[in-house]
Amino acid sequence: MMDRIYSIALIVVYLLLMPKSHSRKKDPVYIPDQIANAAPLPKESPKWLAPAMLGGFLVGLVWIVTYYVSNTGYPIPHIGAWNMVIGFGFIAGGFSLATRWR
Repeated sequence: MMDRIYSIALIVVYLLLMPKSHSRKKDPVYIPDQIANAAPLPKESPKWLAPAMLGGFLVGLVWIVTYYVSNTGYPIPHIGAWNMVIGFGFIAGGFSLATRWR
């Protein structure tokens, strides 16, 4: 019980004695006129982006599931575990397209 009281007392003393930080005044940042007055980027994604992204996810998923369900016989029989690399490649392509989606 005394240990708990000492711990609480130490925390209170620590918090009371800590110096307060002072905020510094910062100079305004210079932005060149060409950048400040530039035309804004388009707010919408291209129409093909979402279907291509979802297509990459689904094709990669189906590729990997087919590889496992067929007991490593399909989708391409003689390349073995490289089928996993192909499936994850499709999924990675979907993720790379997802970074451009607005």
